[in-house]
Amino acid sequence: MAKLTIHENDKVSHIEPEIYGHFSEHLGRCIYGGLYVGEDSEIPNVNGMRTDVVEALKELKVPVLRWPGGCFADEYHWRDGIGPKESRKRMINTNWGGVVESNAFGTHEYMELCRQLGCKTYINGNVGSGTVREMSEWVEYMTFAGQSPLTMERKANGSAKPWRVDYFGVGNENWGCGGNMRPEFYGNLYRQFQTYVKNYNPRRKIKKICCGANVDDYEWTKTVLETTFTRSEPEQHGFMDGLSLHYYVHPYGWKHKGSATQFTVDGWYATLAKALYMDELITKHGKIMDKYDPKKRVGLIVDEWGGWYDVEPDTNPGFLYQQNTMRDALIAGITLNIFNKHSDRVKMACLAQMVNVLQSVVLTEGDRMLLTPTYHVMHMYRYHQDANLVSSELSDVKAAGTGDGAVPMLTESVSVDADGVITITVANLSADEAAPVAVTLDGEGYQVAEAKIVCGADIHSHNTFDDPHQVAEQDFLDYSTEGGGLHFVQPAASVVALRLKK
Repeated sequence: MAKLTIHENDKVSHIEPEIYGHFSEHLGRCIYGGLYVGEDSEIPNVNGMRTDVVEALKELKVPVLRWPGGCFADEYHWRDGIGPKESRKRMINTNWGGVVESNAFGTHEYMELCRQLGCKTYINGNVGSGTVREMSEWVEYMTFAGQSPLTMERKANGSAKPWRVDYFGVGNENWGCGGNMRPEFYGNLYRQFQTYVKNYNPRRKIKKICCGANVDDYEWTKTVLETTFTRSEPEQHGFMDGLSLHYYVHPYGWKHKGSATQFTVDGWYATLAKALYMDELITKHGKIMDKYDPKKRVGLIVDEWGGWYDVEPDTNPGFLYQQNTMRDALIAGITLNIFNKHSDRVKMACLAQMVNVLQSVVLTEGDRMLLTPTYHVMHMYRYHQDANLVSSELSDVKAAGTGDGAVPMLTESVSVDADGVITITVANLSADEAAPVAVTLDGEGYQVAEAKIVCGADIHSHNTFDDPHQVAEQDFLDYSTEGGGLHFVQPAASVVALRLKK
């Protein structure tokens, strides 16, 4: 039997709500048809945002939404997306499918979506094909409350009051689609561009995000920080509040991603092993950051993560539309446990992507909508938001899988909220074996207030528009508190959340 020991009074770090953030790019049907259908659509909407999707996302307590990209961000020119929709400039989305981008969803629409969701804003600026002036004027247009030609233009376009920009990304993947830059070059560009991301409201500081590494490119991290941090300006902290990291789980590598729904047991374990790799990436990038930022004032921002497979048959390969199975539920459970455990350094993360793209939480088809297994895991984990990570450890954990595909059967994280309620989340990585677990806490008198589970009939289980409830969040009953302890048996290929209070 595995043992989970919890030291609920040993608070390790604060779990920022933004760790449970999301990402929406002008890619495939994420924005158009997914989040936004337009005011004249027959699909129920509020100011163009489809009501069913917004209401589902509000249940997740979405803390922050990143937009407009992604690779799209470094070819996006914000002026194309303001003013009357009929006169907005059209463009070709060269990154994703070569389709025409209408720019019907622009700055005003994004801010309206965030208002409806009640979430913070995270805008990615254009460094790759943009200019300092363009970025500077966008910030002024959005956030300046005084009188200027840009604020008058914003008011004429329907927004009398400025918006709050919580986070601003200075470029995206500038080592690749954002310009194929070398780290020294980007580091110097970052210093220049971020200078003009002005704080027009001193009480609402815009947090600036620097483009970090792709996966294990530790040299990028080291060189960018060498360029942005200087001994003569230590108080500037590299002119940044966050450094990004992108990592996607590809079961068989970038060129041979495999099907989202048809995979072997070995493929299951290969995928979960790659999800566990996130822990090593955060640890190693974090150690480099510690050299320049030992007080951890700069957050590691994992603003693109998730599973990435081959697109569904007969869909546009540039739209990245894929199904979502129990394998993705486990990726989510594993990854969110890792983020919680590293919440001293990880301050934001954005699942890629929100709707209809990659490991999304919602799929839509016309006026129909379904919730994915990943949605249900994130819904269970929402209680970790704004709680404190507490010290916990697993022991006597068996291995699942064999050979190079062997993984620990269980991963976990534990937090306590302001009311003293403990949230335990555990992922069982085994494809076919249940895991008995004994829980020990330092204190006494705790009772199970809520117990939930996400599981399916097997590892391939997923929801379809004809059968949207194959995988759902359900009450978890297989636990016991006899003798003052807590014991539970977690089914194979499942994610469990337990809430304890005195």
